[in-house]
Amino acid sequence: MQPCELVMFVSSLACCIAQDRSSDELALLASIFSQLGDSLATIAAQQDICSDLNDEKDTS
Repeated sequence: MQPCELVMFVSSLACCIAQDRSSDELALLASIFSQLGDSLATIAAQQDICSDLNDEKDTS
């Protein structure tokens, strides 16, 4: 998938999710998805650090 296609897909998905939802529901969903993204970024960073540490141990 090309970068612009991904952006269009995510925007379309957001519009579909937002349909028939109240402002309060949208605010809650936005905070949930933000937390999800932050948690995934934290996991990815930790995996990278652990992988780097393991690589350093293997080369020592």
